[in-house]
Amino acid sequence: MLDFIIIGAAQAGLSMAYELKKLGKNYLVLDKENEIGASWLKRWDSLTLFTPSEFNNLKGMDFPKPKGHYPNKYEVAHYFEAYVEKFELPIQFNTLVTEIQDKTGYFIIKHEDGYYEAEQVIVATGPFHIPYTPPFHTKIDDSIIQIHSDHYKNPSQLKEGKAMVVGAGDSGYQILDEVSKTNRDVYFSGDTDVKTLPQEFLGKTLWWWFTKTGYLSFSKESWLGKKISKSKQPVIGVDVEGILKRPNVIPVGKTLDAKQNTIITDNARLDDVETIIWATGYRPKFDWIEGLELDKEGYPVHQRGVSNVEGLYFIGLPWLHTRASATLGGIQKDADYLGGYIKRKISNKESVSV
Repeated sequence: MLDFIIIGAAQAGLSMAYELKKLGKNYLVLDKENEIGASWLKRWDSLTLFTPSEFNNLKGMDFPKPKGHYPNKYEVAHYFEAYVEKFELPIQFNTLVTEIQDKTGYFIIKHEDGYYEAEQVIVATGPFHIPYTPPFHTKIDDSIIQIHSDHYKNPSQLKEGKAMVVGAGDSGYQILDEVSKTNRDVYFSGDTDVKTLPQEFLGKTLWWWFTKTGYLSFSKESWLGKKISKSKQPVIGVDVEGILKRPNVIPVGKTLDAKQNTIITDNARLDDVETIIWATGYRPKFDWIEGLELDKEGYPVHQRGVSNVEGLYFIGLPWLHTRASATLGGIQKDADYLGGYIKRKISNKESVSV
C-alpha cells in the first residue's frame, strides 16, 4: 500500500512528485510513455514554447537556458530528465492506467499488467487526451492523407500537391506557417479574424507583461478570470496577417462536410486536396475514474484540484485555478497549493489520532 500514486510524468506530475518527496511520503509516478518528456517529444519537430526560459522553471530547479530564450521541445524533455535525476523521482514507464476504483479509504489503480493500491491518487495527465476530428472525416476517401496535429511532425509527411490545414489556434497557425513555406498551395480552414500577440513588446517579453499586470494570476472564480476564460484565446508569437497574405495560402472558411474526394467549406468545394492536417484540438477523457463528478465539458469538478472523491486530486488542467495553470511555469503555484493542502490534511489526521 503506497501513500500516493501520481499518474502522469510531465510537468504536473513531476511538480507533485517534488512536493510529496519534500513531505517524505511513499509514492510512485506512473506514465504510459517509455521515456521522460515523451508528451513533448511527440509534438511537431519545429515546436517552440512561447514562454521564455525564465518563466519555465519547476520548483527547485531553474530552466538551464539564458533569459529570453524560447525553448524547443527537445530542451524541455532534457530539462525534465535532469529534474528527475536531480531529485531522484521514482517513475515507472510503459504503464497505462485503465481504471481507478474508490474503495473508501484507499484506491485500486489498475493498469494493463496489474494494479497498485494507494491511499491517495493525484491525476496529472493534463488536458490533451483524445485528438478530436469532426465526425465527417470518416467520409473522406482513403487516398487523401489525414493527420491530426497530435501526430504531425513536419512537412515530409505530406503527399505532393495541395494541402489543407484546419484549425485557427496556436497549433493551426504554427503548422500553417511551416507547411505554407513548402512548394505547395495550402487551403486554410478556420477563423482568420483572430487576436494576435507578439512574443515581445517594448523590449520586454509578453510573459513579463502578463506577470507584471497580473494577467496570469486572476482566479477562474474572479470577474476578470471568468471574462478571460470565456473569451477567444489569442494566437501568440505568430504573424497571422503575414501568413494569410502569402499567395499560396487560400482561406476557405469553416469546413462543413466531406464526400469522398470533395471537401465542402463555407466558401468552396475542394476537389484537389491531397493532405489534411486537423489542428482541431482534443477532448478530455476521465470516465475511467470511479465516482468522479464531471462538468459539462467533461472535466473533473474540483476546487483548486481537490475533487469530490476523498483523496483524489488533479493538477495540470486548463484553468485549474488561473490562466497559467496548464503552462510549464504556471504549475508551481498549483503544486504549492496542493502540497500545502495535503500537508495540512496529514497534520489534521495525525492530531486526531493522537
